Amino acid sequence: MNSGQMPEHEDERLVISALAGDVQAFATLVSRHKRRVFRLAGRFTRSEHEREDLCQEVFIKVYENLGQFRSDAPFEHWLSRIAVRTCYDALRKQRHEKRHLPLDDLTFELRDRRCDERLSSAEARSVLGWALARVSPEERLVITLLELEEKTVREVAELTGWSQVNVKVRAWRARRTLKKILEANHETRY
Repeated sequence: MNSGQMPEHEDERLVISALAGDVQAFATLVSRHKRRVFRLAGRFTRSEHEREDLCQEVFIKVYENLGQFRSDAPFEHWLSRIAVRTCYDALRKQRHEKRHLPLDDLTFELRDRRCDERLSSAEARSVLGWALARVSPEERLVITLLELEEKTVREVAELTGWSQVNVKVRAWRARRTLKKILEANHETRY
């Protein structure tokens, strides 16, 4: 890459080359952005296998829709939007398949702990993951993007296609639901 060339311009050049049939150009796009997609997918699943499947699905969708990319925004934004929607669809599908998630071993282990014992950060992340698995896909999506990915309301609106007001309302409801789940879990432990 030319040292003066901006990364987004390099992405545009790679897209044009990939559309012209250059398989290596698309491979380079994947290589440049796979870490970001993998990290984002990891926010929506704990399983390494599911994370890899999600990433593969994202890049398949990117490849299939490459002709729809418009260079009026950076490729990274377009890719992120596809990644978020793919993760959201996977959450909805997962939620549909698993209407009632059983309590995992962690919950039973936590019930046996003394009230004054503090959770380690790994256990806290597990409890949060457990709680997030029990909210709706929309709630999980908005919490993940705002709180874990630290996106702004405007960025979440752009990624999801929701209005900024809708993002704020969904975030408020999601936080309220998550709080109730965590409080109920806390009460059953002690």
